[in-house]
Amino acid sequence: MNSQFKKGVLELIVLSSVASHDRYGYELVESVSKVVDVNEGTIYPLLKRLTNEHYFETYLVESTEGPPRKYYHITSLGSERLQLLQEQWVTFEKSVNQFLKRSRK
Repeated sequence: MNSQFKKGVLELIVLSSVASHDRYGYELVESVSKVVDVNEGTIYPLLKRLTNEHYFETYLVESTEGPPRKYYHITSLGSERLQLLQEQWVTFEKSVNQFLKRSRK
């Protein structure tokens, strides 16, 4: 997949994934990787930015498999951001598909 396409939609995918239920970093990498090919070096800076912008809150949970895990929880501001991005995505996707359909004729 084109890296610019990924960059443009990654915030939407991450917000949507955390909105479904709280996730820790590596779990989120695995979830997002099912949609777009990403690695930890891409996801963790995005998580930090989304947390700094108050779209996520974090909390620690003890793990039996090592150190405590930092979980991400979407805030009400994050839910508003997600809704806005979803609306923008639907409009964008519809416009691009209509354009592509017309250009094939």
